[in-house]
Amino acid sequence: MSAQAIQIVGVEGIGEIGPASDLVAEIAAAVRTVTWPDGSVGVQQGDIIAVTSKIVSKAEARTLSADDREAAIDSQTKRIVATRETPAGRLRIVATHHGFVMAAAGVDASEVESGTVLMLPENPDESAAQLCDGLRSALNVSELGVLITDTFGRPWRQGQTDVAIGAAGIEVVTDYRGQSDRYGNRLSATISAVADELAGAAELAGGKTSAVPVTIIRGLHKLVSPASTATAADLVRPLADDLFRLGTAEALTQGRKDAPFHRRTIRSFTDAPVSMPLIENAIAAAVSAPAPHHTTPWRFVVMSNDTAGGRQRRVALLDAMREQWMRDLQELDNYSPESIAKRVKRGDVLRDAPVVIFPFLQLGDAAHDYPDARRRGFERDLFMVAGGAAVENLLVALAADGVGSAWISSSVFCPEVVRSELNLPADWQPLGGIAVGYPLMPAKDRPARTPGDFVTVIE
Repeated sequence: MSAQAIQIVGVEGIGEIGPASDLVAEIAAAVRTVTWPDGSVGVQQGDIIAVTSKIVSKAEARTLSADDREAAIDSQTKRIVATRETPAGRLRIVATHHGFVMAAAGVDASEVESGTVLMLPENPDESAAQLCDGLRSALNVSELGVLITDTFGRPWRQGQTDVAIGAAGIEVVTDYRGQSDRYGNRLSATISAVADELAGAAELAGGKTSAVPVTIIRGLHKLVSPASTATAADLVRPLADDLFRLGTAEALTQGRKDAPFHRRTIRSFTDAPVSMPLIENAIAAAVSAPAPHHTTPWRFVVMSNDTAGGRQRRVALLDAMREQWMRDLQELDNYSPESIAKRVKRGDVLRDAPVVIFPFLQLGDAAHDYPDARRRGFERDLFMVAGGAAVENLLVALAADGVGSAWISSSVFCPEVVRSELNLPADWQPLGGIAVGYPLMPAKDRPARTPGDFVTVIE
């Protein structure tokens, strides 16, 4: 492709715009008098007219009292991206209902009368389409493109630049994917946001304080087409593809909110090892749970498959637990061999997982020794609740690190066997076994549950 020349000229002579203004007539009258370096006047086929959003908003009566600025930001906000306190007050980066991510939802106090603020056009693409149709007719130029521009800050970069928030009659991106560069390299990700590039260039010709809200761009006839259906909305990255859709504080807050819902029971794991620091981090979360009387009754036994000795100890424990479980099912429940085999197979996840964590409560002197069995039972129940809270913390912490888990109850039904096989004190109460590993496949969505179904409100 050969080099090309682009010319951009600022359009002077546009007066103050208000709700009573005919914006098409104002712009058309001004652009007719523009003189180009080659001596030509006005516009020609293939030109692009860039219009700042401010005069479009003024024409559409998007002005409010400055006292209503925060309410205006709220009304234009679809999603909060980031907030920060600054010496000038609170800064809010939000996603507007248009999909734009910008400071203060584009509510602006510059280039407006003192005491007022300006909101973005309600539908910038529709505004661009109306301007384009009107200017084509008024100027008798069938191949004309229109951009509506506004000033955005940019992640990771100082300063602001203008971008396209509305477009009509012009292609907004140039997709180079599938083409080759001059070295023969196939391009796989290059999509140029030409509408934004043109908006930034137009701002250089118009300036921020020179009262030149309209510019004309010449030399890109190939981008202009009356049949184009492209809009500036095409430049908005879909939320699912946005890796940075939240600020740091908001991401942390959202993570805390979402953490309990990411826990799922996972029964199939990859062979990837789970590091001990990650396990210790989950246990640190577990021991932050509440417990009666300011005690710390939680204990954990971690068994991995990393060594032959560790595997043998785990297999010996699980074999002993299985034998006890099978005897109980046969002698106490009179289950058939087929039913027994089906039930004990559910515990195979503890054999296959890269790591198994066995949580315990060590009651010892932690629980109050009431003289009557009734209150001793209540005291034990209280500690069991604390044990459950610790296990839940552990499972949620694992899930937050992308690690799957399955809480299996089997050790609860054979505490003597567990203590004997692991040579543990008599006051260690098993709380099940937790299979831990990286999920072999994504967990299925949990059926929706309505909180009100589980709540009784007493007024």
